[in-house]
Amino acid sequence: MQFIKSDINIDFVGKRKFAYGLSLALILISIASLLLHGGPKYGIDFAGGTVIQVKFQAPASTKNIKSGLDTLAIDNVSVQHFGDKKDNEYLIRTDLSVAAAEGFSDKIQKSLADATGGAAEIRRMEMVGPQVGKDLRQKALFAIFYALLFIAIYISGRFEFKWILTGLMAVALMGAVYFLSLFKVSIPFLILVALGVTLLLFWLLNLKYAMGAIVALIHDVIITVGIFSITGKEFTLPIIAALLTIIGYSLNDTIIVFDRIRENLRKLSKSPMSVIINRSVNETLSRTILTALTTLFVVIALLILGGGIIHDFAFAMTIGIVVGTYSSVYVASPILIAWQERSRKR
Repeated sequence: MQFIKSDINIDFVGKRKFAYGLSLALILISIASLLLHGGPKYGIDFAGGTVIQVKFQAPASTKNIKSGLDTLAIDNVSVQHFGDKKDNEYLIRTDLSVAAAEGFSDKIQKSLADATGGAAEIRRMEMVGPQVGKDLRQKALFAIFYALLFIAIYISGRFEFKWILTGLMAVALMGAVYFLSLFKVSIPFLILVALGVTLLLFWLLNLKYAMGAIVALIHDVIITVGIFSITGKEFTLPIIAALLTIIGYSLNDTIIVFDRIRENLRKLSKSPMSVIINRSVNETLSRTILTALTTLFVVIALLILGGGIIHDFAFAMTIGIVVGTYSSVYVASPILIAWQERSRKR
């Protein structure tokens, strides 16, 4: 299906400086928000604690719910509505890992019922210890880092036939990360340094396609995490799954455009890179818009109708699809032009 004329010629490359400014502004706002909030707002998956989903037969005030938990010595809690207000469901969070003793759930139900004057039903209770949360956080960071690294190998091999060179570089980076992690180096700091070194090596080894793809993926992840920080949403395991899905989605879009650029480089070998990229993006525009819209319809439906459990996952995916589609056109491809300009100056 093609609903855009085949001879369309939108000057995407001509707007790249505006796009660079927009991307830079979004990244700086995201980083500023993360710094102001002291990093991502971790859910119990990563920070440890307890979350209790409770349903009341009638509306209950958060003050009464907290007083009911006080009787069980569960303090430092946050209470919020969950799902539709008419369902009278609440999500209770505490940074304490409440003991899962036998009958504890019944005690909570009784205390909440006494405090609110209505029957309470525990729908869900999840507990994660602080050490387990820390381990999960580290593994999540490693998962994102290694996903980016293996993608770099794939891109370099597919477009530049440098499988061995990139493979050796990846093995060296993985070995260095593993070795330094044994000395209790801060994992977030370690991953940031490793990503910086990875980008530097791409530059020195002239891996332009891998550089374009990885910069676009890092761009997508930072902006998605930044919007989560700005909106105060929690960072949980499903959000890591969403980020890995976004990485895959954005990469797929980027590969389609890169494939067409490679084909057009053979056909239009005497044309400037800006002309080739514009033509390639325009030729794949119909496919890009159709894929983005159909995927977006699904995740927006999940966002509106999917309920509270998958709401944040769908929210992350909605951001990721929009940002990933934008970055495949305005971030990944224009880097090839910057590379060509760099080669001319040498």
